[in-house]
Amino acid sequence: MPIGNTQPSVRLASAGRAGGPAATSPAHRDGIRPRRTGGGLGAERYAPYILVAPAVLIIVALRLYPLILGVNFSFTGDGDRNGEAVGFGNYQELFADPLFRTALGNVGLLVLLLPVAVAIPGLLATFIFLRVPGHRFYRSVYFFPAVLSPVIVGAIFNLLLAFDGPLNAVLGSIGVGPVDWLGDPDVAMFMVVGVHIWATFGMALVVFLAGFATLDAALLDAARVDGASLRQVVWHVIIPSLARTIQFVFVTTMIGMLTSMFGLLFVMTSGGPEGSTYLPEYYIWIQQGQMNRPALASAASTILFAIMLVVGMLQIKLLERSGKVD
Repeated sequence: MPIGNTQPSVRLASAGRAGGPAATSPAHRDGIRPRRTGGGLGAERYAPYILVAPAVLIIVALRLYPLILGVNFSFTGDGDRNGEAVGFGNYQELFADPLFRTALGNVGLLVLLLPVAVAIPGLLATFIFLRVPGHRFYRSVYFFPAVLSPVIVGAIFNLLLAFDGPLNAVLGSIGVGPVDWLGDPDVAMFMVVGVHIWATFGMALVVFLAGFATLDAALLDAARVDGASLRQVVWHVIIPSLARTIQFVFVTTMIGMLTSMFGLLFVMTSGGPEGSTYLPEYYIWIQQGQMNRPALASAASTILFAIMLVVGMLQIKLLERSGKVD
């Protein structure tokens, strides 16, 4: 074949590689833009809903639906009136029960002690992050209580806080009389809450350390250059920067204190002395498991859910008003 016949083909190929007219599709040369198919746009539009649907179905099936059933069941009777509608009779009986009123009062005590339960892991996480003296010790042992069963923790502190236990022996050696830590109605609830905080602060501390990993080191360096004290660094730099983390720890700690203390209560005090350490979850177990009154227990569970919802919303609002959360 003559060489001259191959030159136009070479020029065409080069133009195509350079993005020239030869590279354009026939549709572009005719002034027609390619359109995406309607099926592709529909798939993209519904993809987020499809991905979220399994989680939503699980929440509805395992959380919302049982919650609705429990609320509905709380308006029915127990025993001879099983299944009969009783209106607000169960709720009236609850608020007339001194033990349930004591349980609600202890919920108020837990809410008042909640800042302490959040401040302890927050301060320890700050010490670890800022490498203050002793931070290696805190880093080594802080998570140890979290791996222990509540039953084991309760048994250990039953021995330590016994009337003739080691703690009173130490107090006696310095001239302080023995204290009935778990037998005094004015003291027992504080002891149980303190043990719960000790046993669970490791999880909150992990969350705080994860929040510190996102903290801008330049802010700390600028505070040090300006001569800020440790208290000023914590209050003006660390707390505002970890506002979302603090909010999360507040809510999860509150839920844990209201719903995860049954093991400690059962082992340490069994609701005593004189019912002073009753909490709603323990009261619910007594009514359901021992008194065989599931409708009354459902009413108490509904009230506990409402308390957690209200307290959680109030905490978020207070944090927003204080400027710690945007």
